[in-house]
Amino acid sequence: MVDSRLVVVGVALLAIAVVISQGVAAIRLEYAVGAAFVVAVFIFAFMSMEGGLYLVLLSMLLSPEFALGGGSLAEKRMVVLRLEDVLLLVILLSWLARMALHKDLGLIAATTLNRPIFAYVLATLCATLVGFVTGTVKTTAGFFYVLKYVEYFVVYFITVNLIRDRNQAWRLVMTAFLTAIIVSFIGMAQIPGGERVSAPFEGESGEPNTFGGYLLFMMAIASGIALETRRLPTRVASLAAVGIMALPFAFTLSRSSYLGLIPMTGALALLSQRRRAMLAVFAVVIVTAPLTLAVAPPAVSKRVLFTFKSQADQPTVRVGGVAFDPSTSERLMSTWEAVEAWTRRPVLGFGVTGFRFMDAQYARTLVETGLLGLITLGWLARALIASGMRAYRMLHEPEDRGLAVGFVAGTVGLLVHAVGANTFIIIRVMEPFWFFAAVIVVLTTLSAATPAAPSAPTRGPVRIRPPFVGVRV
Repeated sequence: MVDSRLVVVGVALLAIAVVISQGVAAIRLEYAVGAAFVVAVFIFAFMSMEGGLYLVLLSMLLSPEFALGGGSLAEKRMVVLRLEDVLLLVILLSWLARMALHKDLGLIAATTLNRPIFAYVLATLCATLVGFVTGTVKTTAGFFYVLKYVEYFVVYFITVNLIRDRNQAWRLVMTAFLTAIIVSFIGMAQIPGGERVSAPFEGESGEPNTFGGYLLFMMAIASGIALETRRLPTRVASLAAVGIMALPFAFTLSRSSYLGLIPMTGALALLSQRRRAMLAVFAVVIVTAPLTLAVAPPAVSKRVLFTFKSQADQPTVRVGGVAFDPSTSERLMSTWEAVEAWTRRPVLGFGVTGFRFMDAQYARTLVETGLLGLITLGWLARALIASGMRAYRMLHEPEDRGLAVGFVAGTVGLLVHAVGANTFIIIRVMEPFWFFAAVIVVLTTLSAATPAAPSAPTRGPVRIRPPFVGVRV
């Protein structure tokens, strides 16, 4: 006798097949291919969430973008959709589907960062809702931007829920480094063209400031590993990665990134176990900075010196006897305008996209989300650094501590980078940033659950060798 459930399933599959076949025949080929891609990713991620996260890590800097519109001319904003946006949504749906089948899986794991994350999202959403009701947010673009901010935290929570052991964490970390190396070589290929280096698939103008912030953070992670590891091959490979990323970093000509390099290096020097040697190197670098600038590539030195050159018939800000170039002057003037506007709506600001565009994170956060948004952003930054320091104190393996040191140093560098860029709302910086934040949190949890043994590896009978030198399981 035929099982009635099999009959129902068969009829359902037949109906789905008919609908899909009719739909494919009725829609354009590119839409059909896109739909097939989404379905394939959903099935792949449902079968292997780790595989889905590998796709996300590779797509973070290697995915094309599509402008959807939604911003007014006055706002000078467009809602941009990238391939990783689609991947993240599909993977999130796959995770929800797995939750429906496996009740033991959780959607949001309890971590030390949850409260500041939710507070920041709530402040941003409330500010935008109030701005929309009062008319300062004139289109739905503001809500799309808020959704983009939430997307970064989706990366964090998916990673936290997915990682179950140290080997798995390091496989994902090495994939993130592989992506960084690939885009660095692509950046090197742009140098002979004479234009500022930017990440691939960023349109005609590119976003060198974004690429500089991303490379700044990834160089901090690799440097932290190089400083803490006791394995020579790992140190050599990590330093090689820093060298590969440093060349396109220099030719981004991003002054905000150059500025962030100073505190990032200082944080590495202070936190590293090789503190004395690093502090000596840091002091030498600071003292010889003018000489370094003199021997730097002409494009780099010209870009730095241009900061202090005013131009006729262009807005110029002077501090004492120092005049700044039009770009720096524009940032300083827009910051002052934002502060003046903020005094009219001090608590929740004008809402996301409710004020004119500006490329300065703190001023933008203040005017768009008010004092509440700036406080929650500060809380979030403090919690991130505290998580990194906690991991550094608790983790047993040198490479894990290197990750923690690099994460803290990279966060400090990005906090300074944010003076002249919208660092903490840029997708190509924040997605890898929140991935590494999740790895740090999970490694700390694993370390707390498995105390170090004096004569044996902390996890399992076989020691792994991350990164770049293979993983043995």
